[in-house]
Amino acid sequence: MTHTHQLTLSTQTARRLSLVKQRLAGEQAPPTADGILDVVRSIRCLQLDPISAVARSHTLVTFSRVGPYAPQALDELLWQRRALFEYWAHAASIVLTEDYPLHLPMMRQRYQGDTDWERKVREWADANAPLRQFILDEIREKGPRLSRQLEGEGIHPSDWVSTGWTSGRNVSRMLDHLWVTGEICVAGRVGGQKQWDLTERVFPHIAGALPPPSDQVTDEAIVLALGAMGIGRPKEINYHFIRNRYGDMRASLDRLQAKGRLLAARIIGDDGRSPIGPHYVLASDVPLIEKLERGDDYGPRTTLLSPFDNLICDRERTRQLFSFDFNIEIYVPKDKRKFGYYVLPIVHEDRLIGRVDSSYDKKSKRYDVHAVFAEDDAPASADTAKAVRGAIGQLAQFLGAHELTFTERVPSIWKRALKA
Repeated sequence: MTHTHQLTLSTQTARRLSLVKQRLAGEQAPPTADGILDVVRSIRCLQLDPISAVARSHTLVTFSRVGPYAPQALDELLWQRRALFEYWAHAASIVLTEDYPLHLPMMRQRYQGDTDWERKVREWADANAPLRQFILDEIREKGPRLSRQLEGEGIHPSDWVSTGWTSGRNVSRMLDHLWVTGEICVAGRVGGQKQWDLTERVFPHIAGALPPPSDQVTDEAIVLALGAMGIGRPKEINYHFIRNRYGDMRASLDRLQAKGRLLAARIIGDDGRSPIGPHYVLASDVPLIEKLERGDDYGPRTTLLSPFDNLICDRERTRQLFSFDFNIEIYVPKDKRKFGYYVLPIVHEDRLIGRVDSSYDKKSKRYDVHAVFAEDDAPASADTAKAVRGAIGQLAQFLGAHELTFTERVPSIWKRALKA
């Protein structure tokens, strides 16, 4: 590694840095509320997704980093301590309450722009002002409400043409609108259903705050995103944490470099080439980078990842850094799927070495592994096979499975360990 105008990292070091910063290597946080909060502070958000073929995505992202934990630990952070809340990061996510100021610009500026979409939303919101008022009044008078408790009689709002991503129902559409603009928030969940309350009641100390200056938000968000990624190019940073909301990123990167908080870096690929474009790392991570370049122990682990995991949400970066081509096949017709409906990548040491297609049946408490796939260059050692089997077993334990089943669709290199 050189100390001229920029750092030079091998691809292996870049991968290891990314894994340590993502809390998928290094010292493992304990499976407690405080341990989980520590992890979220490192990775900044847990993406929410309604599909639960194995388990809800945010619970899998947490499991991958702390191991089997009691779901109450995450609930405590969300609903008792209010250290986390549900909002929009790179997608609908669980985010840190301490990051509330960084989300305020979106709340205050959402739908204020001049795109066709924003104009359409504004027109719809104006046309549906009585519905908005009805929902806010109901919540104010009766306390936290489920959406089904807000299907108001006598309210006939104008139609919202569904884009296919929404149910087309006006009440849920308006709840989403009020959520994104910060007027209401998810105050709890009842059987998985969101319970809505006024933000000023749930977060009285911050609900009325003004957004910090735009350059301050961008500077802070870049530092937090890079802290979670380890290393990244501007377009990759833009894809993480507060996706596409970074203001003047170029000016921010220059400013942070001038202050000595960021350093330019480049990755030398295994083929001796460098990916195009400047990369950046946090200056505070230089000691860790030097340790990784020396080949010191970095605490590698083996675990399974949610298909929506922060490590792999940027498909292009995943290809470049890990030589791993990953696509979610949930929306692909069954006969056209290459790997399966809900596929969990396998992290082993500093590589993504395979995938597990599986599902969990809550009623019978059975975790069914439909297929395991090994990458072409996956290690064939007995230790690797044992580690993969251990990771699958640990997930089954987290799910509460009483039974774990495998089909014959397992790689021959790991077959003995997997079928044991």
